[in-house]
Amino acid sequence: MTGETHKEAGPLGLASALVAGGALSSDWLPSFKAVPRELFVPDRIWPGIADGTEQNPVVYRSQDPEAWRRAVYSDIPLTTQWDDGSHEGDGLGTTPTSSNSMPTMVFSMLQDLDVRPGDRVLEIGAGTGWNAGLLAHRLGDPHVVTVEYDPDVARGARENLARAGLGPTVVEGDGRAGWADGAPYDRVIATCSLLEIPPAWLEQTAPGGIVVAPFGTEYGGEQIVRLTVNDDGTGASGRFTRSSAFMRLRQQRTDRPPFEDYLHGQEWPADGVRSTTALAPPDTGGWFEQFLVGSGVPGAFWRAERYEDGAYTLWLYSRDTLSWASADYERDRTEYEVYQSGPRRLWDEVAATYRWWADQGRPGYERFGLTVAPDGQRVWLDSPDRPVPRHA
Repeated sequence: MTGETHKEAGPLGLASALVAGGALSSDWLPSFKAVPRELFVPDRIWPGIADGTEQNPVVYRSQDPEAWRRAVYSDIPLTTQWDDGSHEGDGLGTTPTSSNSMPTMVFSMLQDLDVRPGDRVLEIGAGTGWNAGLLAHRLGDPHVVTVEYDPDVARGARENLARAGLGPTVVEGDGRAGWADGAPYDRVIATCSLLEIPPAWLEQTAPGGIVVAPFGTEYGGEQIVRLTVNDDGTGASGRFTRSSAFMRLRQQRTDRPPFEDYLHGQEWPADGVRSTTALAPPDTGGWFEQFLVGSGVPGAFWRAERYEDGAYTLWLYSRDTLSWASADYERDRTEYEVYQSGPRRLWDEVAATYRWWADQGRPGYERFGLTVAPDGQRVWLDSPDRPVPRHA
């Protein structure tokens, strides 16, 4: 963790780094000081990395307090639960399912939230309780509600908040439903990734209120979106503010069918139609590029089958198991072999979305936004009347 630690392994060192990076603003500095991160981090953690989703080996405060403190006051996420609590032992689990988020992301999203005195805030995903604690210190306990699906995680958040002398309302429940008893809210913030913005959040937000959430696509990629809710609570619109990589809301996780469901008992390439492409598969694989492709190619996902010397096959699948495609990548080539099967030509859809983006000058996330309406949600470029073209 040498790249993410600070000269002083403590609050002042982390605060200095966050202020220098623009994440920690002066209005949040008193809460940062009054609500120390260490009160919201358990004895056992798996430190992450600043740029990516990997985790380092387990660290125990009781066994190595210096390493634990270094991790706590580094600008990195800290995994606190694996596999919805079913993981045993000190090794890495399969999927991280709860954490204390990266401080830069915590305070950047709080800046996006733009809370004001008297605001009521609904948080979805209590985690260790640190985010709710910061909000409660800033706005007062009665003004903050946090909803957590996992009972064990919710219990830990309550204990951490009580240890910090704070008492926002902690609700155990399905975050998609919000918490109507505390509505209307002026601000809603989610600390979990979403494929769809739940209607209840908009319905429970006051007109003109703000929703800040990590928004991803089934294909991949994720950005923080800042939405303004319309007057009747049926829709919202706003821009993306930064890239992110949060754990998915449990009820919006997607099951991936096995490859055998697509070949229907035939050997590859089955009835796949061969063609070639000049678009290199790696060009579509960046974090933002995945987000873009997912916006234009709904209901699809991918996996990579890797070989020696950097070669690999990019497999594309439709969620309904009716369509698939493969694109073979080898270094030093300018044309790549493609097979496609089913009513959708998935590689053609991916390539068309990529070409559209290239034709616009390859704009970054800051030019894109999201509109949520009763009939669905659309990602757009520059303004809501310029939606990303969909190819399905």
